[in-house]
Amino acid sequence: MVQEKQKAEQIISHFKGLFGDVEWWPGDPEEVMIGAILTQQTRWENVETALAHLREAGICSLRGIDEAPDDRIEDAIYGTGFYRIKRERLKHLAHAVLSAGGTEQLQHYSTPRLRAFFLAIKGIGPETADSILCYGFSRPVFVIDAYTHRICACAGMSLTGADLQALFQWLLPEEHLAHRQCHAWFVEYAKEYCGKKRCSECMISNF
Repeated sequence: MVQEKQKAEQIISHFKGLFGDVEWWPGDPEEVMIGAILTQQTRWENVETALAHLREAGICSLRGIDEAPDDRIEDAIYGTGFYRIKRERLKHLAHAVLSAGGTEQLQHYSTPRLRAFFLAIKGIGPETADSILCYGFSRPVFVIDAYTHRICACAGMSLTGADLQALFQWLLPEEHLAHRQCHAWFVEYAKEYCGKKRCSECMISNF
């Protein structure tokens, strides 16, 4: 565990020096929630296009999603893939949040209760729930996704899932901006090196 901690600290330090302040995934809570569903199994560029289409259609909100006909939503999000499944998940999300009193009511939930609320919605797993908590509700939750798993594995770390998340949450300051920033670093690094298969230039494997 000591070695895992040291490697995680090296990654954080390296990314901080490499990227500094990075702004990623801006938006109000409802748009973040919608984006968290759309980003499942697709690239972020496709999500941005879909969000723009939802805005143009006047339905880029949970109320809009809840009241819109299925074909109107599917037309807007088609480019993200699995558009029928994602439309269904968006509908479940919108109904659940609105039935609970909306985002203003959910803001009063404790972080564990809020996480449990989202995990109970069909189609929302740990990564999606944690993205919503971190970026939509400003909670100090570190998002574990394919990027973090891949980079940490390349650094020689064996921890995965909840154990990897717990390590980073322990190392990072207990405020949401630090968690947002660190996850943004992983995204930026993966886009630059993993996505372009620049493995021979990657410093992480030397940690």
